[in-house]
Amino acid sequence: MTQARQHHIQVVAHRGASEDAPEHTLAAYKKAIEDGADALECDVRLTADGHLVCVHDRRVNRTSNGRGAVSALELAELAALDFGSWKKRDLWHLRDEEPDWEVRPEDPEDTSVLTLERLLGLVADSGRRVELAIETKHPTRWAGQVEDRLLLLLGRFGLDAPPTPEESAVRVMSFSARSLHRVRAASPTLPTVSLMQFVSPRLRDGRLPAGVRIAGPSIRIVRSNPAYIERLKGAGHQVHVWTVNEPADVDLCVGLGVDAIITNRPRAVLQQLGR
Repeated sequence: MTQARQHHIQVVAHRGASEDAPEHTLAAYKKAIEDGADALECDVRLTADGHLVCVHDRRVNRTSNGRGAVSALELAELAALDFGSWKKRDLWHLRDEEPDWEVRPEDPEDTSVLTLERLLGLVADSGRRVELAIETKHPTRWAGQVEDRLLLLLGRFGLDAPPTPEESAVRVMSFSARSLHRVRAASPTLPTVSLMQFVSPRLRDGRLPAGVRIAGPSIRIVRSNPAYIERLKGAGHQVHVWTVNEPADVDLCVGLGVDAIITNRPRAVLQQLGR
């Protein structure tokens, strides 16, 4: 495998540089940009008062010092929570040392709840092309309002209607075919990614849902069924694999010619790829 071939594999920071900093915080995304990630991955959920925030779980219990469903909390309530100290405790336990993302008193927003609007602003100010892979989380009580608000917000940054899918700095990912259909209907040139935890029997031949051009298989699928990845590539689809953290899995992805590696460790993966 030549280094030139490897260079074409996009390295995507999963929830930011989430091995080193608390997932979905400004600290994690700043670190990912500093580490040289080509793109940032985030999950989005709609708050009770209509704001898109970057939170993976339906509830905030795991990643903050609060409790409750994101969809039932207003942004001001989420902003009062600490989304960072849990990670600090985990890192101290694992490494017996203080993490290097220690928050300065003047930067409380580094571990506050992160709005998608703030993340878009960070990317816009990064000084280089940094792409965004935005995952819509479903099911949710807000249903199609998630996609409506997402496209509205992308429009404010001029990102909702790229001239061609290839030129887009944003792609929308989901396990929900309905979510991807809503996005494609509203913005046909915005790339969509069909995420998958298993291979649907009717799509084993390498087909994807209508209009989708990018497959998003888990690394488990890649390990257990590399021939399926070859079928996807043979059908002309891009393949973006999540969540790839182990060096052997990176090598496997490189060997299969995947297009993007989504990882908690962007810096380490970039180094392994010779970048």
